[in-house]
Amino acid sequence: MIELLNENNAVSLSMLLELHPQNPNPRHLKTIIECLKDGGIIIYPTDTVYGMGCDIFQHKAVERICRIKQIDPKKAHFSFICYDLSHLSDYAKSVDTPIFRVLKKRCPVRIHLY
Repeated sequence: MIELLNENNAVSLSMLLELHPQNPNPRHLKTIIECLKDGGIIIYPTDTVYGMGCDIFQHKAVERICRIKQIDPKKAHFSFICYDLSHLSDYAKSVDTPIFRVLKKRCPVRIHLY
């Protein structure tokens, strides 16, 4: 299940969606994507805890997560998910060849960067 929060964290505008891992409902996926593009926050289960997510290019959404977690945005360390290593350059300034090779060897599918 994924909970979507609008810009104001308004409970009346949040929604709870159940997303099947092998066969997700396209309409639900579209709703989640629109929420993220609009600066919303999603809350999703992981294997151990619930996580909060947003579009990392939506600075107000990142700041909202910091407010919710009561942490300083300038000191915060977040994970982010990219589809594969080819997208790493979208988020990092540069990655040296030796580091890229280690990442490629250790992270064959998706990677979480901290």
